[in-house]
Amino acid sequence: MSPGRAAPGRMRISHALALGGLHGPAELLPISSSGHVAVVPWLFSWDYAELDDDLRKSFEVALHAGTAAALLITLRGEILETLRSASPRLATLLMLSFIPPAIVGYGLEGPIERRLGTPPTIAVGLIAGGLVMALADREPQRRGAGEATPLDALLLGIAQACALMPGVSRNGATLAAARMRGFTRTEANRLSRQVALPVIAGATLLKGARLRRRGLPPRVRRAFVAGAGASFVSTLGSTWLISQVERDRSLLPYAIYRVALGSMVLCRLAHVSKCNR
Repeated sequence: MSPGRAAPGRMRISHALALGGLHGPAELLPISSSGHVAVVPWLFSWDYAELDDDLRKSFEVALHAGTAAALLITLRGEILETLRSASPRLATLLMLSFIPPAIVGYGLEGPIERRLGTPPTIAVGLIAGGLVMALADREPQRRGAGEATPLDALLLGIAQACALMPGVSRNGATLAAARMRGFTRTEANRLSRQVALPVIAGATLLKGARLRRRGLPPRVRRAFVAGAGASFVSTLGSTWLISQVERDRSLLPYAIYRVALGSMVLCRLAHVSKCNR
């Protein structure tokens, strides 16, 4: 084993902390947290990239749990306001936005992660998602969140289902869908958060139950706790990003960043392929 590398099947605490610290802001911005957690270790040749699929998926559960807990705290006012103003109409909209990702996630999560969670497909997701965001943001800003219809909710749900492909970004997909439907940037962000919380909570509970049944090897427990804690702290410390994205600002900078990162991954793949010939 090379000096400084973790033993096979183990995860370095420093890498867990780094990925947890990255997860918070990446989840709050439309740049794909799952894509970053996958490609950053691959780009830097970290031991994390050598873990088996189950351990990597379990670690992502830990990161999402940390982020979800922090969001429940930081967005508690907005959540309580939504609950107080709950109505049959709002319940219908949330249900329609929840159904597509719930069906796709429950039935196809494993095949999606195995076949679409590779560096090439993540790069495609980053680039394609960025281009769609840039095009969608050119739509006129003419609608408010209160004007959302069942069709809008269903389209937001389909966008969230598409975001199960690592690299697409749930936040980016729902923002693009809302902007395509003519919602203002501020209201698109509000809608994105509203439809996201049930999906994030449901996915965390489902994956957490699966993780509990499967169990966690003792050799990685400290790294998982460190990653979840770092994700919690980084999310708490990054909530100011919500207000930055919510302002009437173009989504183009995020789209450019996504295309640049995806292109970097593709260039690295081309270089590796050339060296292996």
